[in-house]
Amino acid sequence: MEPIGFAYMMHEDSQRLDTILRVMNDKTFGLRFSEKIVGGRSRLWQLIVEGKIRAEKGNGTAQNGKWLCNASDVLRYAKAK
Repeated sequence: MEPIGFAYMMHEDSQRLDTILRVMNDKTFGLRFSEKIVGGRSRLWQLIVEGKIRAEKGNGTAQNGKWLCNASDVLRYAKAK
């Protein structure tokens, strides 16, 4: 394959990824689903503490409130198995 064709494919893939992250910015994932995507509970909490993944309790301060993580942030730190 020609280098120019490869560079074009890389640019197109980069634009597609940017579009996906932009669309998912106003969506949320639950805590358990987010854990699976980033590679585990401890890694998820580390990313939340470092401010790399935005997360909040869905029901405010309720003890049994569901944690919601920003989908774009979670996808940005996805880890392949």
